[in-house]
Amino acid sequence: MGAREVGLPARARTDGLPERVTIWEVGARDGLQNESAVVPVEVKLEFLDRLAAAGLGVLEATSFVHPKWVPQLADAEDLLARLTRAEGVSYPVLVPNERGLDRALAAGVRHIAVFGSATESFAKRNLNRTLDEQFAMFEPVVARARAEGLDVRAYVSMCFGDQWEGPVPPAQVAAVGRRLMEMGCSQLSLGDTIGVATPGLVESVIGAVNAAGVPTSRVAVHFHDTYGQALSNTLAALRLGVTTVDSSAGGLGGCPYAESATGNLATEDLVWMLDGLGVETGVDLDKLADTSAWMAERLGRPSPSRVVRALRG
Repeated sequence: MGAREVGLPARARTDGLPERVTIWEVGARDGLQNESAVVPVEVKLEFLDRLAAAGLGVLEATSFVHPKWVPQLADAEDLLARLTRAEGVSYPVLVPNERGLDRALAAGVRHIAVFGSATESFAKRNLNRTLDEQFAMFEPVVARARAEGLDVRAYVSMCFGDQWEGPVPPAQVAAVGRRLMEMGCSQLSLGDTIGVATPGLVESVIGAVNAAGVPTSRVAVHFHDTYGQALSNTLAALRLGVTTVDSSAGGLGGCPYAESATGNLATEDLVWMLDGLGVETGVDLDKLADTSAWMAERLGRPSPSRVVRALRG
């Protein structure tokens, strides 16, 4: 891939947006877990180093899901043992259960995330639990993690639609989110796992979550771009006061348990929009595009990100 000079978007600040947005970068975990081939740990480590050098302050590094289910991340302990942590950068990991928490604590992790479901169908397929049973699995994980001084984030999947159940009532999403936050989680990431959300639905779901007692300041959004709506949905969330957005460098990722899920919102596409809106992220788009082009070469295919293709095509 040939590099050429980055043309930054013209800035036009509009009212009603936050001054700064935190990008929660999930490429090294949510992106690479969906690769058909296992990416060497050396490549993952360089990927994380490059992302940190590009100015991203939160890098979800890996997952302690059992290697049987996600063999692409079977090297979690090795990766964390060899990782050079950049100053001021957080490296959270996904923890599915108490055994995963044991592994995270042994690795010296200080920030974890749990991954719940807003629907019965996805809870059964992803967690082998009912909607209610998932909470019994998460409670001891969150309690122990908090007792050890760890910060805990809660993901909720299928918040805007479920491929088996169809539309998901916003009140149901809010009820699940509230229970997770009441356990002691610090942030709630609302996931559009199959990418069916539209801006009006985003407003409805966040409104329901707020009505259930979870303030927007503790809400993050995680959009997939199946129908090309991820940026529109992100902008709707920002106008409601959301200041943390999940994205994946180069648009890597999907969901191994939801076949219709395409890639995550590309971090470059998000940064391009935010730069144009005058919203600060601290991210160097030039370095980020280089990083995603580099990773695309190692994966043997073009980057799904429109911005990466435009700047590094």
